[in-house]
Amino acid sequence: MNRILSTKLLFALLFSIGLSAQGQENWTHLRGSKLDGHSISTNAPVSWSETNHILWKTEIRGVAWSSPIVFGDQVWTSSATLNGEELFAVCTDFNSGKILKEVMLFKPDSLQHIHPTNSYATSTPCIEEGYVYMHFGTYGTACVDTRTYEIIWTRTDLNCDHMQGAASSPVIYKNLLILHIEGTDVQYLIALDKHTGKTIWKTNRPREFYDKIEPVYRKAFCTPIVVPVNGKDQLISNGSQLCIAYEPETGKEIWQVFYGDDSTVSMPLSWGGLVFVNSGWMFPKGGAFYCRLLAVDPTGTGDVTKTHVPWETGEDVPQISTPVIVDSLIYMVHERGDLTCLNARDGKVIWKTKLKDQFNASALYASGNIYLFSVKGKSYVIKPGLTFQLIAENQLDGMIKATPAIVRDNVILRTDKFLYRIGN
Repeated sequence: MNRILSTKLLFALLFSIGLSAQGQENWTHLRGSKLDGHSISTNAPVSWSETNHILWKTEIRGVAWSSPIVFGDQVWTSSATLNGEELFAVCTDFNSGKILKEVMLFKPDSLQHIHPTNSYATSTPCIEEGYVYMHFGTYGTACVDTRTYEIIWTRTDLNCDHMQGAASSPVIYKNLLILHIEGTDVQYLIALDKHTGKTIWKTNRPREFYDKIEPVYRKAFCTPIVVPVNGKDQLISNGSQLCIAYEPETGKEIWQVFYGDDSTVSMPLSWGGLVFVNSGWMFPKGGAFYCRLLAVDPTGTGDVTKTHVPWETGEDVPQISTPVIVDSLIYMVHERGDLTCLNARDGKVIWKTKLKDQFNASALYASGNIYLFSVKGKSYVIKPGLTFQLIAENQLDGMIKATPAIVRDNVILRTDKFLYRIGN
């Protein structure tokens, strides 16, 4: 009961941070203001096309797979030129779709290789009243004043060899901006003073798990979350090799769960006193690679791999997209289109179906429905429950890899070329 009450208190705090001075709902991080993929919208659209329910459509310069964020009358996106030589922020008016400002942030002297499916602007920014925080991995992190578009501070010394490009997104926690830097060479979490950009704490991932493995297995692309446990917050980071819970104020380790092997992308989840973490790719000898989803009881300390993992599954678990939890059920869609509903209490499969698409964007929940977005521009709206219930299929031109924002009964959706506002 104490854990449930603590969870409600944290979500109330996060939700209040996600409100503007006018009391508007906002979408402040990757997967929303509570980082759980849930919107409080009650009348979000379920059907649309290029000719229906498009309130505006705006071309955004550059190539980027980062998600849009919304605060007040502003929609912010990060972007980059195809070759990565310009990294910048774009502010679009929520009401009209007009681009208000493009803010040039970084022009790197040299560039790392990226995976063909990645971009130089895949990390999603985060925002609060008056300030937006842009992150481009090793190339730089910046704070921009959302009223004047002035650059408040930058950091270009948080470096690593991403090998395949950056994707981890920043998280605001109280007066901190928390970043996950995990490359083939260095692996650490760092908390910056969000007002000045100065380092408050830095914690290296434990070297014993990285020194004896090949560099390709050391990198990660994950975004951490913060959950309350017995009245104290925990920063949950499912990086390469193992998931670690830290004290968000200090970076001190609380517990760890080892799973091994390749990089993680999917974010952790929290429900009912448990946290759910993705292992990244597993490479069994002589078998096909796969991912695992592990349920962890976060009340332990130290190595809890053998004592605090009540269940795990390796069946059709996505590596890239993050599932969504609704009423004790976990909904997850694999990159190749396998859609699974699991019981969050024990990991047992409730139902499965196959969608004939590929998926990178994370699942969202709004207005009593679950939203799924395929790479080829098709969106699926389903009704949560003990059976598969398809409500609508919607097609847009272009490619969707960025998880949309669902806010104020609108879907703010980004394709490879355009930013859409979709509403009833």
